[in-house]
Amino acid sequence: MRVLAAMSGGVDSAVAAALALDAGHDVTGVHLALSKNPQSFRTGARGCCSVEDGHDARRAADVLDIPFYIWDLSDRFAADVVDDFVAEYAAGRTPNPCVRCNERIKFSAVLDRAVALGFDAVCTGHYARLVTTADGVVELHRSVDAAKDQSYVLGVLEQAQLQRSLFPLGGWQKSDVRAEAAARGLAVADKPDSHDICFIADGDTARFLDHRLGNRIGDIVDTAGVKVGEHSGSHRFTVGQRRGLRLGVPAADGKPRYVLDLAPVSNTVTVGPRESLAVRRIEGVRPRWTQAPGRTAWRGLVQLRAHGVPVAAHATASDEWVEMILESPVAGVAPGQAAVLYDGSRVVGSSTVAATHP
Repeated sequence: MRVLAAMSGGVDSAVAAALALDAGHDVTGVHLALSKNPQSFRTGARGCCSVEDGHDARRAADVLDIPFYIWDLSDRFAADVVDDFVAEYAAGRTPNPCVRCNERIKFSAVLDRAVALGFDAVCTGHYARLVTTADGVVELHRSVDAAKDQSYVLGVLEQAQLQRSLFPLGGWQKSDVRAEAAARGLAVADKPDSHDICFIADGDTARFLDHRLGNRIGDIVDTAGVKVGEHSGSHRFTVGQRRGLRLGVPAADGKPRYVLDLAPVSNTVTVGPRESLAVRRIEGVRPRWTQAPGRTAWRGLVQLRAHGVPVAAHATASDEWVEMILESPVAGVAPGQAAVLYDGSRVVGSSTVAATHP
C-alpha cells in the first residue's frame, strides 16, 4: 500500500513510520504545520508541532530514507480546533482539543488529502489496535500498553476512516518503542513526550482564554443562590474544579466547595459540596460510531476522560443523541467532554456530553 505517515517529530510517529516501512508499504512522511507562529508552540516537553518538531520529523525521515513533506494546515487547525476550543469555553463547556484534532484534522483534512493524492492509508503513532474481522469490518481496540492507550481520543473515528488507518504501535509498550528508535539510530529516541494543549505553550489555559475572551467580573454563588465570592470570567472554570475559587464566605460545614455549574450568559459560577458532583445519567449529542451500531440499546463501558476509569453503563442511542445510565456515580463530569463507549476493549463510538443528572 501507499501509506502517508503523519510524523509529529516525536518518537512514536517515527517508529510507526519505520514499522509501516518494515511491513512492505511505500511510505511517505508528512509533518503538519499547525501554527502561523510555530516558534511559540513548544516549551520543554509542553506542546507539539513546533519548528523544532518539524526538524526532528525531517531528520527521522532522512534516517528512514523516505520522502518527506510539510503540509500547512494552520488555517484549518485554527478554525476547527483553536477557535472551537475558545467557543466551547465561552459557552460554559469543557472540550477536549485532541479529540477534535483527530476528528477534523488528522483523520478528516489529512486523510481526505491523502486519498486525493493516491495514498491508501494514513499511519500515525497513536497507541491503539485495529482488528479486522472475518467480514472485513475494522474494529478499534485499546492498546497493549494501558498507560499509553489513546483509543479514547480516537473514538470519533468512523468505519470508513478506520479502513484507511494504520496504528502500528498498538501492540507495543512505550519502553520498547524507545528501544526500537535507539536501535534504528533515530535521534528522537529519548525525546520527552509532549504534554498539555499543544497551542498553549506555557500550559496556562486561563490566561490563554483571558486573552481571547477578556475578563468579566461575575458572581460565585452557592446552591441556594447566595453570593460567596467573585470571579473574573466563567471561562476560567470547569465543573469539578476546586482550586482558584478564592471564596470570601466559607461553607457552613467548613468543607471545600467545588464548581457545580457554569452559566456563561449570567456569568455566574455555582459551587457546592463534592457529593453534589456525582452524576448517574449523562446525555450525549453528536454520536459517532466506529461501525453501524446495529441496535439502539446495550450494556457496556463508558470512559469520560482520556485516562479515566471506565464505568459500566446502560446506553440508549438514536441518530442525534445517546443516553448513558451509569451503574456507579462519577464525579465532575463537564458538558463538552467526550463520552466514549466500549464493549470490552473495543471502541463502539463516542458522543459529546451535553448534560448530566444526579
